[in-house]
Amino acid sequence: MAQEKITILDKEYLVACEPDERPALHESARMVDNKMREIRASGKTIGTERVAVMAALNIAHELLEEMSGEQAHDQSLKTRIKLMQDKIDSILSDEDRQLTL
Repeated sequence: MAQEKITILDKEYLVACEPDERPALHESARMVDNKMREIRASGKTIGTERVAVMAALNIAHELLEEMSGEQAHDQSLKTRIKLMQDKIDSILSDEDRQLTL
């Protein structure tokens, strides 16, 4: 595991990181940096620590919303698949009845 340098709000940090995880680490750092700059620019939150906490909360909220949307989408797909299975079962049942007549 190597040390990788990232920059957030013009401050450098060394983070332990596997070589194959470097692109994701840098993308994560960019995401956090952008969110913190957005919050700081709004002028509503003062202090780096408070900006960091608000950024973390915003990112977590966005992630939870995305996960919730995926779960709703998954449930919708499951419902549609169940309806198709029921329709197929009904058709096959009708065919079985026709074959026995």
